[in-house]
Amino acid sequence: MEKHEEVLVAIRQIIRAIDLHSKKLSKESGLTGPQLILMRSIRELGQVTIKELSKHTNMSQATATTILDRLERNELVQRIRSQTDKRKVHAHLTDKGKQLLEEAPLPLQHSFVNNFQKLEEWEQSLLLSSVQRISSMMNAEDYDVAPMLEIGSITNAEYKG
Repeated sequence: MEKHEEVLVAIRQIIRAIDLHSKKLSKESGLTGPQLILMRSIRELGQVTIKELSKHTNMSQATATTILDRLERNELVQRIRSQTDKRKVHAHLTDKGKQLLEEAPLPLQHSFVNNFQKLEEWEQSLLLSSVQRISSMMNAEDYDVAPMLEIGSITNAEYKG
């Protein structure tokens, strides 16, 4: 097998691992990766606006709002208008949301981060540089993505090719 084929196989293996973990996450908790990330961020940040939440998760405000809409419909998150500044709306976990979050499996990236941080600094830099180069070679460096691992429908992705 040629080296470029080996790289493509490795990329497909990564995509498969993400897909399988996403299915496991959905089956066990009923949540998607982005929903879990937002809920964990709400828990971590406390009283948080949508703008602060989108910045913290590196999602667009539109994406965060859409995800929050679904979480709110499922009674996992509640949006409450600020008492001190009526222009601001804060996201809060409901008791149901807190309970579900406690029982939810860790995101796939949790394992990745633990393993990555065990590497020497030079090896971390080498991997980062290599993955960024691959992203550039696939004309994907300008895609708006959050630092989380999940596969979604290709029809939901914005293609900028």
